[in-house]
Amino acid sequence: MKTLIGRIQEKTILLYALESERSELIVVYGRRRVGKTFLVRKVYKNSIAFEFSGINKIPLKQQLLNFHFTLSSKKTSYKEPVNWIEAFHQLTQYLDSLRSKKKKVIFIDEFPWLDTRKSNFLPAFDNFWNNYVSKRNDLVVVVCGSATSYMIKKIVKNKGGLHNRLTQRIQLKPFNLLETEQMLKRNKIKFTRYDIIQIYMAIGGIPHYLEKIKAGESVSQSLDRLCFQKDGFLRNEFDNVFASLFEQHDNHEAIIRVLAKVRKGMTRTEILIKSKIKSGGTLSKTIEELEESGFIEKYFPYRGKKDSVYRIIDEYSLFYIKFIEKSRPSDNHVWMKLAGQQSYKIWSGFSFETICIKHISQIKEGLKISGINSNSGSWIEKKSLNNAQIDLLIDRDDNVINLCEMKFYNSEFTIDKKYALEIAKKVDAFVLSTKTRKSIFVTFLTTYGIKKNEYSKRIVQNELTMNHLFL
Repeated sequence: MKTLIGRIQEKTILLYALESERSELIVVYGRRRVGKTFLVRKVYKNSIAFEFSGINKIPLKQQLLNFHFTLSSKKTSYKEPVNWIEAFHQLTQYLDSLRSKKKKVIFIDEFPWLDTRKSNFLPAFDNFWNNYVSKRNDLVVVVCGSATSYMIKKIVKNKGGLHNRLTQRIQLKPFNLLETEQMLKRNKIKFTRYDIIQIYMAIGGIPHYLEKIKAGESVSQSLDRLCFQKDGFLRNEFDNVFASLFEQHDNHEAIIRVLAKVRKGMTRTEILIKSKIKSGGTLSKTIEELEESGFIEKYFPYRGKKDSVYRIIDEYSLFYIKFIEKSRPSDNHVWMKLAGQQSYKIWSGFSFETICIKHISQIKEGLKISGINSNSGSWIEKKSLNNAQIDLLIDRDDNVINLCEMKFYNSEFTIDKKYALEIAKKVDAFVLSTKTRKSIFVTFLTTYGIKKNEYSKRIVQNELTMNHLFL
């Protein structure tokens, strides 16, 4: 089996459950293809006593039959259960027969698919946990699922028998750039870090997507095959992602499409107006589920949480809406042509900014300020004619604020007189508007660094390159 890349905190949580002196109930959720099942199987490979997975869109009788076959593979002689109460009772009998005193793991994958209409699966599971597992100290129950709306509502925020019963929750997120690099290297993919960032802009850090990249292909060849050819794996993935994650996925998709048009982000009120989703519980629930699934993230403006801004952080969704959806399937090097257009250069600049914001801890490490308490956010001044905006600033407790400029370029980035003047005006507008007394450090994060000239020496206090995003 392939090695487990990253997932250090998640692995620690899972291993701790094996050492605790009580039974544990752990929920693992996250978007489709992010590696939930692989994580649980890899960490618990020597401890799983029973593993069972729901099947999508099949009736109760067939789910129970599948359960029966799985339990029967353990060399038991139970009859086919007629309901979930009986199924879980058979499972308790099997667990009672095990002599090992070590912690034993029960792994139920695709949990939401088991809770079909009138199945009474969830009450039966409640009973299994409360009247059996919780009375023992040698069991770890892991429930896993991609349907985020279900996992949050029915498990994480359960108001019934599972209320406050969870001992741990793991929201599995996509790989960061370093983990993406490690996975590609493991698969013998020899990309430069500039290439890796280009791939990341298109498909993000979703392990299953990254697995589809072949050794010996260039970035353009990979994206053409996966995204622009007729049977490309990622050509129709967008619809599948939202349908598998959310019950009323039309609302989620509507918000994503609205946000995709305004790369700088939108307030809740702006989302409400543009998406035409009813205000109140539906909008709040939809936004929360998109946040929990890693599609969008809330950014607080500098000094205060009023008018917080939501911005898409899912690379594949943005890439699909911008390029894949509008293209016709073709074998004629579609991406090579698109990547040479000015629209791609503008889009890649925004995408690089999003990637940098997602890697704020790496940026702080590169600036050697990870040990200093700080807050990051964005700032925009709409009152002035200049409409100055800073997408990322780091407000530090050591009397410094880093104003970050992020530039994606295929060589050294040159600061000319005009751009230097723009930066100076932006700094002045920020100081005047916020009335800050802290030192302002203009910080550049570029791909290959800044070309040294009189303007760079005059305005730049800190300089980082793309390599710092891989820390």
